[in-house]
Amino acid sequence: MLDTILLGLGLVLIIEGLVFALAPSRLDELVQMMAEMGRDRRRVLGLGALALGLILVWLSKG
Repeated sequence: MLDTILLGLGLVLIIEGLVFALAPSRLDELVQMMAEMGRDRRRVLGLGALALGLILVWLSKG
């Protein structure tokens, strides 16, 4: 169980690190776009990402 959590955390850090390293200017644009978005819209996007992540984890273990 712990090894799976560490694997997932490592993958997230790799992907986020790539975004910061390869496209920092696009990241600035994304932050600005998120700031302009309404709080409810951000919440729905977050819940959608959470649901998609849970489905992907469930499928990978199946």
